Amino acid sequence: MIAEKLRSDKILLEKQLSWLSISFEECKAIGIKNIYTVDEFGKFETLCSRYSRGIDFLIRKIFRTIDEYEFENQGTLIDVVNNAHKRGLFDDIEELRVMKDVRNTIVHEYIEDELVEVFDEVLEYSEKLIEIMNSTLLYLGNIEIR
Repeated sequence: MIAEKLRSDKILLEKQLSWLSISFEECKAIGIKNIYTVDEFGKFETLCSRYSRGIDFLIRKIFRTIDEYEFENQGTLIDVVNNAHKRGLFDDIEELRVMKDVRNTIVHEYIEDELVEVFDEVLEYSEKLIEIMNSTLLYLGNIEIR
């Protein structure tokens, strides 16, 4: 049962990664500016949404499912992150915390001008999130899902 959940989650992670990568490439091409066209702003807003969903999905779903599959104690979110770090899925716990903080900022920004202020961070950390998703997929490919 847990193996099936892990296989299913892996497929969902691949989809998340694909959509995040598309938005990241579009926004990287636009670059950071003082003023955005409506179309450019829409693309960055989409990247922000995909980034937020991606970081949540990775930490709250994938990392927890890996813990469950590998019989780790189902502890706090901090425990889940520490376990993922021990597996080598990412290099820096503090950086992941900052990435989660950026997600929280996105979710709580309702004013357009203030959302623009996080575009540079979202662009930077989206690239890092893509790396972590890729390393997690590699890890999932290397464990035997029975």
